[in-house]
Amino acid sequence: MHEFFVAQSGERPIFEWRWVDRNADAILQRFTEHVTLTAAALGIGLLISIGLAVISLRYRWFYAFALGAAGSLYVIPSLGAFAVLVPFFGFTFTTAVIPLVTYTLLILLRNIVTGIDRVPNEVREAALGMGFTRSRLLWQVEFPLALPVIIAGLRVAAVTTIGLVTVTSMLGKGGLGFFIRAGIQTTTPNPTPIIVGIGLSILLAVGVDLLLWLSERALAPWARKANTR
Repeated sequence: MHEFFVAQSGERPIFEWRWVDRNADAILQRFTEHVTLTAAALGIGLLISIGLAVISLRYRWFYAFALGAAGSLYVIPSLGAFAVLVPFFGFTFTTAVIPLVTYTLLILLRNIVTGIDRVPNEVREAALGMGFTRSRLLWQVEFPLALPVIIAGLRVAAVTTIGLVTVTSMLGKGGLGFFIRAGIQTTTPNPTPIIVGIGLSILLAVGVDLLLWLSERALAPWARKANTR
C-alpha cells in the first residue's frame, strides 16, 4: 500500500500527510479565503444581475445591451483583468473580486430574465386581476416562480467562480490556488500542496453545488412536484 503513494523515483512521496498536518492552519486560512472570495463575488454579482434584470424586463432594448456588455466582460482573460486593476487598487481583495463578479453577470442575468419570461401568462393575468401592482407581481409572483432557473444559473456561476478564484493566487489572494502555485514553484515540484489545492477546490465546488440544489428543493418545492408528474 505504501508504494502506491510513493513516486517511482523514490525521491518524494506523491502525498505526504505530515505536510498536511504541519500546514493545517495555513490550509484552513486559505480555504476560508477561497470561500470568502467566492461568496463575495456571487453575492455582488447576484445583486447587480437582479438590478439589470429588473431594468431589462421593463425596457427590453436594454436587455440586449446588458447581455452584450456582460458577454464582453466574460471573455476578458482573468490575468488581463487583474493586470488592468492592479495599478488602481493594488494587490488587494477588491482587485481579486471585481473580475470574479464580472464573470458571474452573463450567467446570472440570462437565467434571471429567462426564468421570469417562462412564468405562464395566465399566472400574471390572474395576479393582476387580484389587484397586484407590477412591482408586487414581480417580487411576489414572478421571482418565486423563476427560482429554479435562477438557482440553476447560480449553481453554474458558483462552480465557475470557485475555479477562477485559484487564479487570484497571482495577487497573493488566491485561496486554495496558493498551494497549487507553491507546489509548482518549488525547486523540486511538491505534489502534496498541489493535490491539496485541487482536491479541496473540487470538494468546495461539489459542496456548494449540493447546497444550492438543496436550497432550490426547499425554496421551490412545486418545481420538484411538477418534475415528478
